[in-house]
Amino acid sequence: LDDSPWPVVNHAYLMAALSQVKAILVQRADPDLLPAGEAAIALPLPTYAPQAPPAIEKLCAIFDLSDFERHLLLLCAGVELDASFVPLCAAAQGDAQRNYPTFSLALAVLAEAHWGALTPAAPLRYWQLVEIGTGQHLTTSPLRIDERMLHYVVGLSHMDKRLHTLIQPVEADQDLVMSEWEVSEQLVAAWSNQADLYHLPLLQLCGQESESKLAIAAVACHFLGLQLYEMAAYNLPTHINDLSQLMQLWEREVRLDQAVLVLNCDDLEGSDTAREAAITHFCESLQGPLLITTTERRRARRRSMLAFDVERPTTQEQSTIWRSALGSMAPVVGNHVEELVTQFSLGSGVIQAVCDQVKNRCDTSDGATLTAALWDTCRAQARPKLDDLAQRIHCKATWDDLVLPDQQLHILKTLTAQVKQRTKVYEHWQFAGKHSRGLGISGLFAGASGTGKTMSAEVMARELRLDLYRIDLSSVVSKYIGETEKNLARVFDAAEMGGAVLLFDEADALFGKRSEVKDSHDRHANVEVSYLLQRMESFNGISILTTNLKSALDQAFLRRLRFIVQFSFPDAGQRAIIWHRVFPKATPTEGLSYKKLGQLNVAGGNIKNIALNAAFAAAEANEPVQMRHILQATHDEYAKLERPLTDAEVFGWV
Repeated sequence: LDDSPWPVVNHAYLMAALSQVKAILVQRADPDLLPAGEAAIALPLPTYAPQAPPAIEKLCAIFDLSDFERHLLLLCAGVELDASFVPLCAAAQGDAQRNYPTFSLALAVLAEAHWGALTPAAPLRYWQLVEIGTGQHLTTSPLRIDERMLHYVVGLSHMDKRLHTLIQPVEADQDLVMSEWEVSEQLVAAWSNQADLYHLPLLQLCGQESESKLAIAAVACHFLGLQLYEMAAYNLPTHINDLSQLMQLWEREVRLDQAVLVLNCDDLEGSDTAREAAITHFCESLQGPLLITTTERRRARRRSMLAFDVERPTTQEQSTIWRSALGSMAPVVGNHVEELVTQFSLGSGVIQAVCDQVKNRCDTSDGATLTAALWDTCRAQARPKLDDLAQRIHCKATWDDLVLPDQQLHILKTLTAQVKQRTKVYEHWQFAGKHSRGLGISGLFAGASGTGKTMSAEVMARELRLDLYRIDLSSVVSKYIGETEKNLARVFDAAEMGGAVLLFDEADALFGKRSEVKDSHDRHANVEVSYLLQRMESFNGISILTTNLKSALDQAFLRRLRFIVQFSFPDAGQRAIIWHRVFPKATPTEGLSYKKLGQLNVAGGNIKNIALNAAFAAAEANEPVQMRHILQATHDEYAKLERPLTDAEVFGWV
């Protein structure tokens, strides 16, 4: 059999090993129980190549089984694989009802029997190689070979069914860019010089690129001859008994198949103390090679740990990935690839998925259509994460809807133009290489409620074809030290793909005048402000703060913002223009005097409310919108504002 395929060798060896146990049973029982023409002959064990031992011998070596334990395991396997074992077990025990293996039978018939094999710490029970059925006594309870072990000795290695739904294989099938190869090589170096597979240092991959981290880990394990599997941290049991059972089953897999686990902690949200305790216990106590992926570094307590940062591919690498993923579409897209790279910071897997999706749903020969489809598909990538953290605003407003002084409009258009020209200035003109900080495009919109701050952000986002997300800073700020920064980090990390404009409302909640530090609360508040400004400065998109009271903000903080736009209360002429534009063209109107409406001393937001309510009143009366409808809606709006409506404001309306 030396030259035969391993499955043939394994089968022949297993049958011979079972025949030896069967012969022992026959000596104890009645040979007449064997089927007609069959003799209880103990076949000699065939020879095999040392580098490819049969599964039963490999299993015995892995778990250090004694000859008695080996024969007991074969006895249990024989019942599953050879029908004649069942009556032989009954006859050997002198009880027709006990037609199954037991410890009592094994102790009585197998050579070199020892009581120590029955203890919970012994391999058969500790590694759950055999299962003990229900019975009144340990020695007389039914024994059954574990299903995973049965498949293994037959020559089929399948993961334990109790792990199958929790743990999935990770294949090394993704091409890595140079920066990712470097991290993968570091992982290989960290483990390659370690002699003990079961006490390797814990490897931690940190960063936002979940897919890249898995690909890097899979490639490293491939070079080490190990098979990588992934488990989500939220699948970890929190009850200690269930967790211990899971760990024991996985440690068995490590020994059977040289398996490596990566614990994916990327999607953990909130502070679940039970889950955190389970993760810590798992990482510290698991005997076997383990990697974990995290967005932020976790601290190791006793187990040695090496941490590696996984960044998104560089802009040059992303450009190469884009052209490779686009394939025949690359010439059609042309230089627009640079615009995609500048605006959207994506990993290899996401870029490939975007290109595959666009190929299947649009005309790939039309450059404009193809580029627009790629842009919109990239833009949608950050939505699932951001939608859980902030309010997405559907942007309909255009520049024509803004009624602002020329200076404010100029600043807004300058801010928008800088986003469009980032590629030229930062990359081609190399400002990004000369300055490492302050490249994020950030601004402050200050002014009373309803003066156009949010609408301006809408106009900019629509012009740039980006999503707009509003974050209420007053709800982000936490009284617990460090929590505000964590809340902000989640928002910026989710938006790092670059497909969004971030609008932080209520900046007063965080940016009060705190230059004079009086106590620890002031120091903590300054840390929070500095963290927000630092993330705004490095953010790949646009981030805007809004405030109703600019004077309440510290000048030291304001100097770090690129743009400041003061939204003043509109004068009568501006209000008249707003009234003229507030009604859609399809809205029927009659006898409206925009000059008289401009006398109403309210901001644009209130004008919009009044116009909408007047339209509903006119629609209910089946009439065009008239001054009297607007007058009634104005009374309602002022009542809401708890303000008196003066005669001067509505003089001559009706």
